[in-house]
Amino acid sequence: MENQLKTEKSNMTTITEFVLLGFSDIPNSQWILFGIFLVIYLAILMCNSIIILITRINPVLQTPMYFFLNNFSFLEICYVTVTVPRMLMDLLTQKGNISLVACATQMYFVLMFGVSECLLLTAMAYDRYVAICNPLHYPLVMNHKICVQLAIASWVSGVPAVIGQTCQIFSLPFCGSNRINHFFCDIPPVLKLACGDTFLNEIAVYLAAVVFVMVPCLLIIVSYGKIIANILKISSASGRAKAFSTCSSHLIVVVLFYGTATITYLQPKPHQSEEIGKVISLFYTVFIPTLNPIIYTLRNKDIMVALRKILSQLLL
Repeated sequence: MENQLKTEKSNMTTITEFVLLGFSDIPNSQWILFGIFLVIYLAILMCNSIIILITRINPVLQTPMYFFLNNFSFLEICYVTVTVPRMLMDLLTQKGNISLVACATQMYFVLMFGVSECLLLTAMAYDRYVAICNPLHYPLVMNHKICVQLAIASWVSGVPAVIGQTCQIFSLPFCGSNRINHFFCDIPPVLKLACGDTFLNEIAVYLAAVVFVMVPCLLIIVSYGKIIANILKISSASGRAKAFSTCSSHLIVVVLFYGTATITYLQPKPHQSEEIGKVISLFYTVFIPTLNPIIYTLRNKDIMVALRKILSQLLL
């Protein structure tokens, strides 16, 4: 028995790199996918950069709401840049080899920017709550100093937990298969390749998801419950429509992002399909960041007016 265990142990080679399978299961479509994702990535960079530019230079948009939108647009650029360029390179080279260090680094930044997005969306919900429920105190409560503090807290609060989570996962031994059926190093597919018991790691993932996904989500729900209650008290239909239009874009983004993130990180492991997980990840890492600038610009009159003004100045 002892000799058998030694033989099995010697046959288990320690993994030094992973292979991201990406979309290799879709034959003869690598170039089409490369073209689609390249166009999407460039569109995300361009649209979010335009929002950042408009909210920075237009005097009308120097308010807390657009300060947070500025941060949100920059965060979206960072978020997609962690995954999409790597995916494009893999589609171009037809290789998905990634070292453990590069994989851990990618996972860290995906998680960090994901947590930052959850917290920033919560800060944006709080801003809308104060604006609609306490309009008289709004300039005092949401002064520039408070806005900066909320933005910084959104960017850095999750860093210690994300570092701990990443280190914990990559301290596990990886042996046997090194093929990750995904287009980036996400927690669920990487954990599936770990040797030994991953129960504590899965508990840590659930706890982190509860703290950084579910708690902010509940705070947003409470904020919007009070916002909707206050909007319904407004006597005029035009007043209700105007109040709701200021927060409808944010609400759409919240539903899309939190819906997909919750499915990914709170779904029980035995019920996770790798293919479905890959599609859901595409939604919150690529497609939703593509929709966000469209949602915020088309549903926001101030940004549309500012955009038309800039375009008219450029064309003259």
